[in-house]
Amino acid sequence: MPAAYAGAFPATPLAPAALDQWWRLFGDPTLDALEDEAFQAAPDALTAAARIVEARETSAARRAATLPTGSVTGNASHQRSYGLGAPSNNLNPTSGVIDQVNGNFNVSWELDLFGRLAVARRVARADAAEARFNVEGTRASLAANVADTYFQAQGLVIQLDDARQTVRIDHDLLDVARRKAAAGAGPTNDIDRVAGQTAQAEAQAADLQAQLDDGRRRLLILVGRDLRGLDDLVLTGATPDIPPAPRALPSELLSRRPDVREAEFRLRAELGAARLAHLAIFPTITLLPGLGLSSISQPGVSYIPPTTLITTQQVTTTGFWTLAAGVSAPTLDIPRLLYQARAEDARAREAAIAYQSTVRTAFGEAQSALVDLAAGERAVSLLADGEARARRAYEGARRGYAQGLDDLTTTLTAEQSWRSIRSSLTAERVDSLRRAVRSYKALGGGWAFASVGGGS
Repeated sequence: MPAAYAGAFPATPLAPAALDQWWRLFGDPTLDALEDEAFQAAPDALTAAARIVEARETSAARRAATLPTGSVTGNASHQRSYGLGAPSNNLNPTSGVIDQVNGNFNVSWELDLFGRLAVARRVARADAAEARFNVEGTRASLAANVADTYFQAQGLVIQLDDARQTVRIDHDLLDVARRKAAAGAGPTNDIDRVAGQTAQAEAQAADLQAQLDDGRRRLLILVGRDLRGLDDLVLTGATPDIPPAPRALPSELLSRRPDVREAEFRLRAELGAARLAHLAIFPTITLLPGLGLSSISQPGVSYIPPTTLITTQQVTTTGFWTLAAGVSAPTLDIPRLLYQARAEDARAREAAIAYQSTVRTAFGEAQSALVDLAAGERAVSLLADGEARARRAYEGARRGYAQGLDDLTTTLTAEQSWRSIRSSLTAERVDSLRRAVRSYKALGGGWAFASVGGGS
């Protein structure tokens, strides 16, 4: 990884910790509310929460499988027998009640002499971490998509307002052209020219309104809100200032980017799986201790010496324990296991290459996003100055046309120049906000980084 990103850092750098909830840096309450709503109700967020639970419980089950296993078993029976031959008597009880109760507790405990179980537990933890960072990447993408769609919609609100202002101005020009033509101070074909310009502006306003409605619907779908609440989503068209970019180092991408962390733990899991494949050729030694209890009550002559009683029901109760060990060696399976181990080695190499590619892609995206953000800020500054000058030129030409000092062509040309620059300025402002969103996401923002111990 390079030591630093190309280009100068801003004068007031942003602390990297603020990246966790970067959308709050814009100071837009509507955006903050939409992000909070998305994390609570969006389908992607709900699915991500379920996947985290699934990954955590699956990992716990796999780790528990490496611990000693065992079960308690038992059975009981009650049976009455009848003699069909010689009659039963006290000295020869051939019929009666037989009660039998048995209980066993058998344990299987694999001795981890070769470290196979420890590796299996590490693999389970790595798989769970991989799933966790995949989910965090989904959340980060959700936050970026909500902000990106929100700023797009805000830009459409501004463009729609500009289009409506253009329609109003064109109607004013049309009125001026009609009065001048009626007074003989201007040609009548100016009326048709302005009317055509007005119709074009009205069509553009209608198209922008349709785009805005579509953008609002997409935003509601993203945050998981009912589409019937379209009118409840009020957009003012206000565009906040772009917050400063964080003073981040390329090496921080290794811990901040969810996709890099996911690739890292995928590599760890594959390395563990390869290690397990090699350990599979070693013998498995298992301890098999057990406890048991058996009680049988059946017809029979029983003599009790202390009381000199003779009974016709004999009760036998026994307890026992066993301690055994088993050894399993895959003697004839070793060639197959070696082939599988080499295949796992190849998968581990693939995971290492994928990790390297992910790191390089992350650095490239972060570098490009920061460069684009800086270029967008410069473009907004230049266009803002140009828009102010073009607006003054148009206002002067409009007053001159109303007073008969300028012709319609000069006025329309000035208006078109102003509107074109203003439209470019609006588009650049919105695009710069979207570039900021991409920058924060590229630098690994948008997820609960601190909740996993600083990315450890």
